[in-house]
Amino acid sequence: MTPTRSVSHPNIEERRARGKAARELVPRSSHSAWKPAADRPDPVGLLEEQNTTREPDLVPVRHGRMLASPFTFYRGAAKIMAADLDGTPTAGLDVQLCGDAHLSNFGAFASPERHLLFDLNDFDETLPGPFEYDVKRMAASFTIAAHNNGFSAADARAVTLRSAASYRKAMADFAQMGTLDIWYARMDEQDLMAAMRKAAAKVGKHPKRAKLAERAEATGVKALEKAHSRDSLQALSKLGELVDGRYRIVSRPPIVVPMRELQSTYGLSGDEVERALHEQFRAYRGTLRDDQRQLLERFELVDVARKVVGVGSVGTRAFIGLLQGRDQGDPLFLQVKEATRSVLEDHLPRSRYKQHGERVVYGQRMMQAASDIFLGWTKGLDVERHFYWRQLRDMKGSADVEAMIPAGLTLYARICGWTLARAHARSGDPVALHAYLGKRDEFEQAIADFSQSYADQNEQDYQAFAAAVRSGRIQAVEGV
Repeated sequence: MTPTRSVSHPNIEERRARGKAARELVPRSSHSAWKPAADRPDPVGLLEEQNTTREPDLVPVRHGRMLASPFTFYRGAAKIMAADLDGTPTAGLDVQLCGDAHLSNFGAFASPERHLLFDLNDFDETLPGPFEYDVKRMAASFTIAAHNNGFSAADARAVTLRSAASYRKAMADFAQMGTLDIWYARMDEQDLMAAMRKAAAKVGKHPKRAKLAERAEATGVKALEKAHSRDSLQALSKLGELVDGRYRIVSRPPIVVPMRELQSTYGLSGDEVERALHEQFRAYRGTLRDDQRQLLERFELVDVARKVVGVGSVGTRAFIGLLQGRDQGDPLFLQVKEATRSVLEDHLPRSRYKQHGERVVYGQRMMQAASDIFLGWTKGLDVERHFYWRQLRDMKGSADVEAMIPAGLTLYARICGWTLARAHARSGDPVALHAYLGKRDEFEQAIADFSQSYADQNEQDYQAFAAAVRSGRIQAVEGV
């Protein structure tokens, strides 16, 4: 049994004093200044380091997805930014970090009670660390997205300011809340709808923008409606095929490749593959709570396939499993993703979890308002590889950021800023954080300055990456 650690309980005034003292040591304005270090690592070299443990045939796919634009490049460049954040000013107020809090890693999904929630949804890089790391990763993503969408400099800065200001103001609210009230705080579908209506009404006061606002609101409503339809039965219609009276996962290489076609890749016979998969499934079930394990045991594992996901994760091992409950009309899809060492562990203390799948699971449970009931972990056949498991589609939805107008992206920035603050308030000290951030806009102005500087650097890194593709240093397959 793990020994219980001693826990201190400073009072409100002591917590507030800690935050104010941090202002003296690390002024909020200090976050604005950033320039690349003289010995800054080669960004392309950092990406090549990550490729050494990835599936060789999928590395060019990853590069191709990152090559689409500076915005998609940023999505896959968490390791580069982790190196750049090392040594930047931090106030000493640590939280559980998402580790990759760019705006595309927020989205909607179903709670165990079947309510649609909006929250962070990617925790591959989660680790305890300075709250500023997540805020800067998020804010810079809004600057880069705004540039990608062709916004003016003023609109791009306004969007970025809103993300950081929303974080600061939300933290002020959390600082006044009871401990359990913070833990139970969440943003559900009704909150999202109310926020969209309020934003549309505000913009609608300007006749020239009224139609754009109405269109943005309609797009948001449609996205929420679509999320409700995304479940395992819908996934079966997209990913399954009926062969000899049984469903199996359809083959669509290189995006979806069933294990029956990957036997030679992993050096296993058909019987060995089947035995290994069931051993993995049993090991994973053992990490679930008893009631959840017994529920999952009502399902039979029918088929498994490798499936390419995302941008930054492409090339790490990722699979989907098709399970069947009472009959063929009762499917369940699980996703199995490789969990590698967090990119932050090169610069922050290593995780206390030796198993990286476990690190991801516990970080997710700490930061999310509600988590998937089938969230668990296991080691791979190669025990050096770690994985975490979750449902593939459970009312999951995401915003079409690249189609957003300034009003829509500004609203999204406010929602993401609130969400990140709520996640940090669960693991950090909202009283100290609020005391540090203050009531004025000094913090968000500094973050917006940083974000513009970092967006410029991201553009340069993207150009260097594109040049490496053109020269043949690295290979890229586009459009996959």
